[in-house]
Amino acid sequence: MTLQGHHLVLGVTGGIAAYKSCDLVRRLIERGASVQVVMTESACRFVGTASFTALSGRPAMTDPWSGANNGMPHIDLSREASGILIAPATADFMARMVNGQTNDLLSSLCLASDRPIWVAPAMNRQMWSHPATQANVALLRERGVGIWGPGNGEQACGETGDGRMLEPLEIIAHLEAALQSIERPSTPPLRGLLSKRRVVITAGPTFEPIDPVRGITNRSSGQMGYAIAQACAQAGAEVTLVSGPVSLPTPMGVNRLDVTTALEMQAAVDQALSSCGPSDVFIGVAAVADWRPIATRQDKIKKETGGSLASLEWIESPDILAGVGARPPSQRPFTVGFAAEIGQLSGMGEALQAKRKRKSADVLVGNIATESLQKSSAELMICGPDDTTPWPRRDKAVQAANLVIEIARRLQEAESN
Repeated sequence: MTLQGHHLVLGVTGGIAAYKSCDLVRRLIERGASVQVVMTESACRFVGTASFTALSGRPAMTDPWSGANNGMPHIDLSREASGILIAPATADFMARMVNGQTNDLLSSLCLASDRPIWVAPAMNRQMWSHPATQANVALLRERGVGIWGPGNGEQACGETGDGRMLEPLEIIAHLEAALQSIERPSTPPLRGLLSKRRVVITAGPTFEPIDPVRGITNRSSGQMGYAIAQACAQAGAEVTLVSGPVSLPTPMGVNRLDVTTALEMQAAVDQALSSCGPSDVFIGVAAVADWRPIATRQDKIKKETGGSLASLEWIESPDILAGVGARPPSQRPFTVGFAAEIGQLSGMGEALQAKRKRKSADVLVGNIATESLQKSSAELMICGPDDTTPWPRRDKAVQAANLVIEIARRLQEAESN
């Protein structure tokens, strides 16, 4: 079983076994899951947030007062999750779960969520066998919390016995069994749909430097673009992914080109499309910064010397999608663009169609920025020359697979006319 389509919250509490959680994140990602790591303050004493951010492609969270648009990450973080896995789970954290304490983000998240919760205990053997811990474990089980482990063996304190956190592969085996009873979005079959076609995709944000330490960018995580790149590769295409700065692993079978600025992205796209034609595909998913400074300062702008960002002169960034749409017919691929909007998609059909025509795109995909950026699911609106179709919110991997099917269908129709 793979974990494709599942989103998981991984809670990491303070114990030496936290180092195993890094490997656990890597293996979850390899199996197709998306992972949001939430750490307690004591966990950060063993492993830094930067490690989990790099491995998961999402900022590891510790602060209950940030990370969500409405200031309520303890509510929002688990809404799209299949479940919450806490590994390692210390004796202290399990005791706080039993008592409903909410003195950090992770404990608040557990209390505020209706998703399944699983814990992988890790502690000294005497702490594990203590009657207080055993009573807490019994109460958690009674309340429906899955208890996985602990294992038996040599411990960091030098003693031997029960209390070791299970190994990552053992935890994943438990997880796969638990998730069999949880509905997961299924991705449709893609094999051969884009065979012998070249696909160029842009993904992530761009970063336009202002001075050596500042720049203008946006909150795009790159998840949608990377999911589409993976789906295109599964459909048999030769895929080139032009990526802005993100923390995501390269999808299997995809050629990735890393860029930073809009001008670099434009140059990479032009180069990648140099041998493409009408039977190939361009998908512009990247959230390109709309403006950039005319000139980048070579020194840091300092307030102490009267410096101000307001004194900078700005110029519009190149419109990469419109540039591809304006190519001569013999050099123009089937062109798909994304438009991040604010508001409600249900009332944006006409505006999206007008934008599609301005950009000379064959298809324009609308989404709501605040409901899509840095999230594992999205609501979309698909705008073609003769139709506008809303797609309800689903996991981005599923939306990506459905979009590939839609592109393949429209390509075949265009080529048969």
